[in-house]
Amino acid sequence: MYRAPHRRNRRTPLASAGLHLALLAAAAVAVFPPLWLLVTSFKPRDDAFSTELVTHFTLANYTHVLADTEFLTWFGNSVLIVGVTTVLGVFIAATTGYAVSRFRFPGMRPLMWLLLITQMFPVAVLIVPLYNLMASLGLLNQPAGLIVTYLTIAVPFCAWMMKGFFDTIPVEIDESGRVDGLNPFGTFWRLVLPLARPGLAVTGFYTFVTAWAEVAYASAFMTGEENLTLAGGLQTFVNQYTNDWGSMTAAAVIIAVPAALVFSFAQRHLVSGLTAGTTKG
Repeated sequence: MYRAPHRRNRRTPLASAGLHLALLAAAAVAVFPPLWLLVTSFKPRDDAFSTELVTHFTLANYTHVLADTEFLTWFGNSVLIVGVTTVLGVFIAATTGYAVSRFRFPGMRPLMWLLLITQMFPVAVLIVPLYNLMASLGLLNQPAGLIVTYLTIAVPFCAWMMKGFFDTIPVEIDESGRVDGLNPFGTFWRLVLPLARPGLAVTGFYTFVTAWAEVAYASAFMTGEENLTLAGGLQTFVNQYTNDWGSMTAAAVIIAVPAALVFSFAQRHLVSGLTAGTTKG
């Protein structure tokens, strides 16, 4: 019996118009906050709450942030902490993910469950015990304290993701490395790791964002303006004693620039890396 070829369902013009309007509305909602933040940063301090666009364009907020505050010190602290966290986080997550992907050893399953369970605790629950631990180790007001803390946040998730990514790389590559006389680490470093660039990009981006945008631990573990990171420094502009929204918006715009640059560098790998990291577990 002859059957007519299946015809794909096509949206009506009204449904298509409704879909496009919904997408435009969602885009406007997503773009409006950062756009208004940018607009406010160019307003005089007294016009911060004005609903008008920039009527008196000024760079005074940026000048004040860069010249009259400890912003550059906070920026240096953040770059140091985030840089070390990202490098160590990517290395630890990659080696851990490769180990649980390629080898079978006693305690592997409990280790994977432990990595997963650590992601279930909210920040508020962990601040006090981590604060006491850092105090006992003498790591309060020390970059090393925040680096260790951020690694505990980023590495478990990234290790899971890297395991899924390494599962998609053929085991035959490892076997060819052993035939050529490479040890397991040499096989990982010289053969497998170059194939894992998308996963490494996602891991690096996630670790960077985790450390760059974190506020709770940075505020609790670091005191004194010379020790603050950017996230902690922002709170000095608007608190119970001061209300300088112009400086805060200008600082927020400057802080967003490095994150945007890192995202633009890693974006071509993000989709493939996230997809590969979640296809196998």
